Amino acid sequence: MKFSARRLEIPEVIELEVHRFGDERGFFSETYNREQLREVGIEVDFVQDNHSLSGDTGTLRGLHFQLAPFAQDKLVRVTKGSVFDVAVDIREGSSTFGKWVGVEISAKKWNQLFVPKGFAHGFVTLEPDTEFLYKVSAPYAKEAEGAIRFDDPDIGVAWPLKDGVEPVLSAKDKIAPLLRDLDVSTFNFGTF
Repeated sequence: MKFSARRLEIPEVIELEVHRFGDERGFFSETYNREQLREVGIEVDFVQDNHSLSGDTGTLRGLHFQLAPFAQDKLVRVTKGSVFDVAVDIREGSSTFGKWVGVEISAKKWNQLFVPKGFAHGFVTLEPDTEFLYKVSAPYAKEAEGAIRFDDPDIGVAWPLKDGVEPVLSAKDKIAPLLRDLDVSTFNFGTF
C-alpha cells in the first residue's frame, strides 16, 4: 500500500492519500494494509466492512457513534462520488472535546479518513449516487448506538450545503439530541 498520511487539526484523525496505478486497462490500488497503517499509528483490527449508497446530493448521515464495548474505529473511503466527512471529538476530558474536523473524501482524490473511537462521525454527499465504504473495529450494536444533531450549534459544523438547501436526513437523525444533552461521563472512551 503506497500512501501519504496527514494528521488533521485534531491529530488523532488522519487523512490518507492512497496511490492509484493506472494504464490503458484502468487502475490498481491497494486500499488497506494493516502493517503499513501501523507504521503511522493506526493499530486497529477491523472486523466489519460497510457500504452505503446515497442517491441525492445533500444526503447527510450522522453524527453517529457507538459506546464501549462496541466503540468503533473507522477507516472510510468513497468509491463513487464525493462527501464532506466530519469527525467530532466526544471524549470527556479531551482538550479538543466538542471540536470538529472535516475533509472532502472522493473517488477522484482516492483518499481515506481514519476516525478513531471517541469521535462522532458523519458525512454529507456532494454528488448524486455517492458510494461510501468503511471498515469498523467493532460490529454494529443497536444497544450501543448514539447520535448527535448534525446542526448542533455548540459544535458548529460548517456543512457545505447551498443556501436554503435542507439536507436529506433519516428519521433518527432528525431527532438526534444535542451534545450538551448527553451524559458524556458514561461514554467510557478513556481518559484524556
